[in-house]
Amino acid sequence: MKNILITGAGGFIGSHLTELLVQRGYNVKAFVHYNSLNRWGWLENSAIKNDIQVITGDIRDFDSVYSAMKNCDSVFHLAALIGIPYSYVSPQAYIKTNIEGTYNILQSSKELGLSNIMITSTSETYGTAQYVPIDEIHPMIGQSPYSATKIGADHLALSYFRSFDLPVKIVRPFNTYGPRQSARAIIPTVISQILSGKKQLNLGNLTPTRDLTYVEDTANGFLEIAKSDQLFGEITNIGMSNEISVGDLVKKISILIGIEVEINSDEQRVRPGKSEVERLFCDNSKIKSKTNWVPKYDLDSGLKETIKWIKNNLIYFKTDLYNV
Repeated sequence: MKNILITGAGGFIGSHLTELLVQRGYNVKAFVHYNSLNRWGWLENSAIKNDIQVITGDIRDFDSVYSAMKNCDSVFHLAALIGIPYSYVSPQAYIKTNIEGTYNILQSSKELGLSNIMITSTSETYGTAQYVPIDEIHPMIGQSPYSATKIGADHLALSYFRSFDLPVKIVRPFNTYGPRQSARAIIPTVISQILSGKKQLNLGNLTPTRDLTYVEDTANGFLEIAKSDQLFGEITNIGMSNEISVGDLVKKISILIGIEVEINSDEQRVRPGKSEVERLFCDNSKIKSKTNWVPKYDLDSGLKETIKWIKNNLIYFKTDLYNV
């Protein structure tokens, strides 16, 4: 694993992973979404931007994907549409990006002979936990168009492993948080509203539980899975084996910031009843037994880093608007 392409490199996890791999000495190509301003997302002002080759293209376009993957031996595929609420608005966009985009990676890898193909999944593919902790053999239930497309992409990737012996690994992170996360995710939503002076927060359902991993630990998990020779054709969770309800998470953030808040239920932020994933709680025994992954951040230390970053970037948050 020497020459690596990272798709979605300008995004939240992708930018942190790109920086990590450069710091570890890998040659990195960063594939970012084509735009007329030639902006590179979170890599635009990164300290490592002069140490990478940035390629603009569209994950839905086979030609641009194939061209970007030339002369690479490995690919970390993170490009995706990830916002669950918008998947209710435009399911087809998720099919084209998440399933067809993954096909473009797999077929290009097959034709070009790559030796390590990392496909990014999500804990949302499990749906509400049928048992806990959730291990990698837990059933997959598509409770939103988003999760359904990620299930489809995962199965397509595994079919390429079984049909063509393509060296695929499925990386399944549970809920990742930290600097650069989408402003509509729960942690940035809560922190930005409190720091902007709001004493009453507009939120959705408070009862679901989530297993939260700080982004640097998630990025390290990707690298450790990539380095393993035991995980081809398999799914591997990345998570902390800990859960917290959204309501308790809000209380914890409020205490860390030192401001007491009240919560208002905002109907537009609540998922349809049968679509809400009520419980996610990771079994991380596989990644711990088959790699050298050891998380460095617990929830409190990770939240403190996130609060600090949002405080320094609060000008970019539109806390009066809800964007699906």
